[in-house]
Amino acid sequence: MAIAAPPQEPRHTVNQHSVIVGTGPLSPADVVAVTRHGAAVELAPEALAAMAASRAVIDSLVDDGTPHYGVSTGFGALATKHIPLDQRSQLQRSLIRSHAASSGAEVDREVVRGLMLGRLSTLATGRTGVRPVVAETYAAMLTAGITPVVGEYGSLGCSGDLAPLSHVALALMGEGSVRTGSGDLVPAAEALAAAGIAPVQLREKEGLALINGTDGMLGMLVLAAADLHRLFTTADLAAAMSVEGLLGTDAVFAEDLHALRPHPGQVASAANIRSLLHDSPLIAEQLTSETGRHRFTRVQDAYSLRCAPQVHGAARATLAHAESVASIELASAIDNPVITPDGRIESNGNFHGAPVGYVLDFLAIAVADVASMSERRTDRFLDKSRSHGLNAFLAHDPGVDSGHMIAQYTQAGIVSELKRLANPASVDSIPSSAMQEDHVSMGWAAGLKLRKAIDGLTRVLAIEILTAARALDMRDGGTAGAAGVRSSAPITAVRARLREDVEGPGTDRYLAPEIEAARMLVDDGSLLAAAVGTLPAPLQ
Repeated sequence: MAIAAPPQEPRHTVNQHSVIVGTGPLSPADVVAVTRHGAAVELAPEALAAMAASRAVIDSLVDDGTPHYGVSTGFGALATKHIPLDQRSQLQRSLIRSHAASSGAEVDREVVRGLMLGRLSTLATGRTGVRPVVAETYAAMLTAGITPVVGEYGSLGCSGDLAPLSHVALALMGEGSVRTGSGDLVPAAEALAAAGIAPVQLREKEGLALINGTDGMLGMLVLAAADLHRLFTTADLAAAMSVEGLLGTDAVFAEDLHALRPHPGQVASAANIRSLLHDSPLIAEQLTSETGRHRFTRVQDAYSLRCAPQVHGAARATLAHAESVASIELASAIDNPVITPDGRIESNGNFHGAPVGYVLDFLAIAVADVASMSERRTDRFLDKSRSHGLNAFLAHDPGVDSGHMIAQYTQAGIVSELKRLANPASVDSIPSSAMQEDHVSMGWAAGLKLRKAIDGLTRVLAIEILTAARALDMRDGGTAGAAGVRSSAPITAVRARLREDVEGPGTDRYLAPEIEAARMLVDDGSLLAAAVGTLPAPLQ
């Protein structure tokens, strides 16, 4: 039974509160809107039509004597087992119940919503053979904020994120536990009833179609990319503040120098740092009036200052590659078997998570290196022999006070952990399903550890900015906003925004809350916004 291929119209965000899911690819912005901001989800008419057409193919095979994987056979190593017609609905229910076997800490709500949205995206392509009601129920659950409980362990990333996706499908059936929109832990049946959503009784192929995908790792990749755009630009801001605070030179960021090695990420990072340091009085003070050249007692700045664009730029290049993989994956229909446009039902290996797993691991390496460089810049502020006139450890009264000594210890501990998290998950493989699934991607694990790494980078950058701001305040003999501020306009604005939440230099205080306040300002983009508000064009 041949069916026409569905039109590949791009999906789009209707408004900030609703995302339409059609037969074409979701955008990263759609994913963020649904997963983080609770946007409602609707199915486009062409998606409903495509699903109905592919379901007709499955229905036509129900009485077929030929074995069809997932329709009339068991799964994995049990694929040779023929399932009688009267047991096929039970087969689908049993699949979901047995595979909902995750364990460990509950994963974040946004990860589960990304998992659900990604699976809904594939269902909507009409390549999986599920009835429209299955997709409509997922959309209703997302809109109602019903989030199935999923443990961190259980996915090997092949055949897809089986255990996590099974917990979602279990909730679709009205079983298992979920979180409501307000975060309450309740039975799935209770949450569905309260939202006016009827549980779904699965039919042939549907259980399998709900769990064969890379949706969890893909959702984590899209969310990580959104975070890293902000954090890599924040790293440029932190580096600029450190260059200024350590009385460094901005000459190494000159446009013509970076044109000699024009990696796009490096060029963008250098341009950001130039913009942030433009017209800095502290930088200008390092020039001689006669020649306009820097009058350093040192020949060159340390690598952690001078080479920031090269490292941050390489991280940006890694992110660009990862986003290209995510873009392809968002446009993919991943299931096994699939219903082809000409009506065939075909087994395949598209559920293997290697493409996504690799870039998740690659990003963890970049994150660790950007954080490592940030920690080195912070340490220079605290060493009296390298800070060019600042008090040891930026202490108010060194010896009596310890200043930021232990803030750097915290950074060092995080950076050490980030180096461990940079060890790739995707090089590991543990055979499963009686050697039928004898090579797996571990992409889910790669995604979870990248999320932890991003949290670590956020904290490391926050401590560098906190330390650089303290050093700059001490050079000015006051706080940001005082008459003697000698920072560039963007850095002055960042210092002022930070001082709204964190006091300036003084005797030792309880430091952990100040670190957390700075972390929150990095995390929500407030510090970047303060800098950008003074610039004629956004940072790159």
